[in-house]
Amino acid sequence: MSEPTPPYTARHTETEVIRTQPEPSGHREHSSSIYMTSSFTFDDAEHARALFANEIPGSIYSRYSNPNSDEFVEKMKLLEGAEDGIATASGMSAVFTAFGALLGAGDHILSSKSVFGSTHQMLTQILPRWGITHSYGEITAPETWEELLTPTTRLCYVETPSNPALDLIDLEWLGGFCRQRNILLVVDNIFATPVLQQPIRYGADLVIHSATKYIDGQGRGLGGVIVGKGELIEKIRFFARHTGPSISPFNAWMFSKSLDTLALRMERHCANALNVAQFLEQRSEVELVKYPWLPSHPQFALAQRQMKAGGGIVTFVLRGGIDAGRRFLDALQLCSLTANLGDSRTIATHPASTTHSKLTEEERRAVGILPGLVRISVGLEHPDDIIADIERALIAAQE
Repeated sequence: MSEPTPPYTARHTETEVIRTQPEPSGHREHSSSIYMTSSFTFDDAEHARALFANEIPGSIYSRYSNPNSDEFVEKMKLLEGAEDGIATASGMSAVFTAFGALLGAGDHILSSKSVFGSTHQMLTQILPRWGITHSYGEITAPETWEELLTPTTRLCYVETPSNPALDLIDLEWLGGFCRQRNILLVVDNIFATPVLQQPIRYGADLVIHSATKYIDGQGRGLGGVIVGKGELIEKIRFFARHTGPSISPFNAWMFSKSLDTLALRMERHCANALNVAQFLEQRSEVELVKYPWLPSHPQFALAQRQMKAGGGIVTFVLRGGIDAGRRFLDALQLCSLTANLGDSRTIATHPASTTHSKLTEEERRAVGILPGLVRISVGLEHPDDIIADIERALIAAQE
């Protein structure tokens, strides 16, 4: 009698992600079903008791969990190399849920100065109401961070690459820095995605994503996700269960399907972005170009060490300041003008007047947001068409 054939085991994460889904129902559907239900039924009283006591797996109520959010989280765990995770209604709800679950009155956050505008507002305007303070460290000068620590520093939070300046921090160094001081490390990995960078490998305790961006990739819905160490996710799950930042089953299903093509999409995003960055470096209308995969980037060597490619975001500073920036945006015809990023369509944004407009002029300049800075989220169109539209707008901006 022949030996039974061993089960097939995928050797690559891309394959595991594509093949991760719940068991099909009696209809034998090939694509995962959408569980648009607020609650789930119990077999009997004992079944209900065991579910609420967490003695057996299963769904109770979609504010707690849902097969679609479970599938989405399972794929994100695979991609990031995490033990556990939870999905939320938006990227900012993921940030707040992580902070709210793990911090209390008197705690201190050490954060990189270069953070998304809403994260800055949370750190400076919202968390202080509950006695949670913060200090900002220069992402490009980590040697100064030791002096920013306090006896109550509980958590370190960073974006790398940062939004929108595209500065990086050495994750291997930062992981060791936090581990030696018993500080939780939380990394916003939105710009790189787990395809290009896995912060957990370098010591991050938690990784946060706005699924609205590259995870979805087509600008269709809002969502967030937190993945990381199991004991931390348990605390976060308790907080989320009773405060309600739940992702909708439909959005979770949509993001899960999008993950099947994330690696392929990021390959094209990165290739197109490099083409755009190289083009911009040759233009006399441009003062400065920032892109991690350009040799001119101050942290080019670090980018090559901890990222697999440069990502899909390019920033540049136009000659002529804010007026030139506005003329550039007004002249674009192919590129979209919107506040999102990570879309299949190329998007141009002027951070000083939109995403980071609530910061003071001094705060913006401190993180590299000059009046003429333009952020390009390079899409999946043919690179020649993207560049032609940008070239036309560059010329118009100087008229």
